[in-house]
Amino acid sequence: MIKRMVLMLCLVGLVFGGLYAFQRFKASMIKKAVAGLSNPSQTVATTKATTTAWQHTLQGVGTFRAFNGADLAIEVGGVVSDIRFSSGETVKAGQMLLQLRVDDELGKLEQLQATANLDAINLRRDQDQFKFKAVSQATIDSDAATLQSALAQVAQEKAIIAEKTLTAPFAGRLGIRQVDLGQYLSVGTTIVTLQALDPIYIDFYLPQQALSQVHVGQSVRVSVDTYPGAIFPGTISASNSKVDNSSRNIQVRATLTNTDLKLVPGMYAVVEIDDGAPQQLVTLPQSAIIRNSYGETVYIVDKKSDGPEFAARQVFVKTSDRRGDQVALSNGVKDGETVVVAGQLKLHNGSVVTVDNSVRPTDDPAPAVGDD
Repeated sequence: MIKRMVLMLCLVGLVFGGLYAFQRFKASMIKKAVAGLSNPSQTVATTKATTTAWQHTLQGVGTFRAFNGADLAIEVGGVVSDIRFSSGETVKAGQMLLQLRVDDELGKLEQLQATANLDAINLRRDQDQFKFKAVSQATIDSDAATLQSALAQVAQEKAIIAEKTLTAPFAGRLGIRQVDLGQYLSVGTTIVTLQALDPIYIDFYLPQQALSQVHVGQSVRVSVDTYPGAIFPGTISASNSKVDNSSRNIQVRATLTNTDLKLVPGMYAVVEIDDGAPQQLVTLPQSAIIRNSYGETVYIVDKKSDGPEFAARQVFVKTSDRRGDQVALSNGVKDGETVVVAGQLKLHNGSVVTVDNSVRPTDDPAPAVGDD
């Protein structure tokens, strides 16, 4: 009887012990589940921070300007009688481009020239007679003054005719013709634009802090979105003698060769100038940087010590220059550390992460236009 009671007590103890163990296990599972819900794993893409040679550059935005450029116009009004150029034509300095009607002026010029010729004959005749004392010195002086006045009138009429003739003031390429034969032109009407394109200038602006870092003869690199991937070399030829009061920028001019005439005035361009020797800096894709009002940060991925998972750690960084899709860091990240480049929006310090690098942002220092 006693043995049976002991056995029953043992069975009851086993039952209650099992129930207690089950409750503990259940509580532990619930705790882990709740913890997992409060800190779920986030999928991110990562990259290794690498140290590369980084060339600091000064960058400015500029506009191309012709070595010589002008909108050609006529000095006096009149009717167009002759056009001797075509749109887009390359012309030489002094080449005749357009003529206004000068019939009346030519007739008057002939009349004045005839008068001047007669005055010259009279002067020579009186000079011959003066040798024999047939005329006085006063007559000679009067004849000379009359001839001089006649020649001045001839020169004046020639100048009027010249004002009705348009010639190229310098060699270059013409634009599109804006006038037609028989059209009446008033004073100052633009007939065509003329641009000397080789060499060509680019005027750009830099902050006043860069003034001590640029000098005449320094090399520049110019890029234009019209020609993706193309770099046009040039040299700094001048800088303005004052800083703009409103922007605190200084205007700088560079000169480029343009033998193939790809570059034309008015085009927008980006100018880069090397600043000092290359430095060894840690570089990351620009997508890794999180910008906030309190600074710039990145997330570094570390392996957790208590399991196979990875955890995110937020650190402040100090960025330097940017080129293409890359950014250089002066501190905050060490070479070889794993940095999150996509999926940071839901992260915080200690977030559990799952790394999936099947799709990552680009990390190209010189991406071409149209690259994904």
